[in-house]
Amino acid sequence: QKTQKIKEFAKQIGFDDVGIVKVDFLHTEKEHLQEWIDKGYNAEMSYMNRNFEKRLNPNLLVENAKSIIVVIKNYYPDKQQAKDTYQVSKYAYFPDYHYLIKDDLKKILEFINTEIEPVKGRYFVDSAPVLEKIWAQKAGLGWIGKNSLLLTKKGSYFFIGEIICDIELSYDETDFKNFCGTCSKCIDACPTNAIVEPYVIDANKCISYQTIEKKGEFNDDLNLNFKNYIFGCDICQDVCPWNNKAVPTNDNRFDPNFLLLSLKCDDWENLSQQDFNKIFRKTPLERVKYTGLMRNIKYVVDYNKKNEKK
Repeated sequence: QKTQKIKEFAKQIGFDDVGIVKVDFLHTEKEHLQEWIDKGYNAEMSYMNRNFEKRLNPNLLVENAKSIIVVIKNYYPDKQQAKDTYQVSKYAYFPDYHYLIKDDLKKILEFINTEIEPVKGRYFVDSAPVLEKIWAQKAGLGWIGKNSLLLTKKGSYFFIGEIICDIELSYDETDFKNFCGTCSKCIDACPTNAIVEPYVIDANKCISYQTIEKKGEFNDDLNLNFKNYIFGCDICQDVCPWNNKAVPTNDNRFDPNFLLLSLKCDDWENLSQQDFNKIFRKTPLERVKYTGLMRNIKYVVDYNKKNEKK
């Protein structure tokens, strides 16, 4: 009954799906994560190493943790950028999702406290050492695709949030079937060959990593083709057949920023700090700052020029 109420409330406030899973230590993932780090696939993301145990053991995040409530939220936009301009990842079309999803998770925690029973808990959105895609899969919300993203039968354009709490709830069937089959479209489409084997990403080659996480100047020796992406990348999602079933979100907080959608190549190249502040305030692009965005644009311009001559 408690579980049902929580799920109903989460859907009522706009989440697309909810799953609840028992807290456990992630033994299998420990080996995978260690191997990934040992191979240097985390690039400059040293924080992956720092909170290693916390990623695997939710009890280190919330004392006496018993349950993880996992929610997903569709953000697929109804309008997209023109193909002949510099591209940004679709999740950057609107205000920073961390705040929007956290506000909603906070409502769920308050609802549990007032309507069900006192609870100790914390909520997370892609901002703490939580292996959220693994928990989403364990909660029966989808499966991890060969591009390492959470896939559902309605595609992969979903944000994931979780609440780790200290109350017992009813748990969902955790064995979600993998529906990738023999498809390798995401692997074949990646212009930098960042998907080094199914389910394994080398961040050193990943366009999203390079354009968002990478500090300082690019290593030109890598000669990576960003395919006109200047912030993030959706190539491995766009080619995924499951995303043919993606439907636009009905949450108007995720309405695309029309100024961003209207920018042509020239506009991007001549963007001033002032324009940047005006157009991208409180959006994910703030993360790379004006200097980072201009670095990315310059790299793409130079790459395209260099390779036109060939």
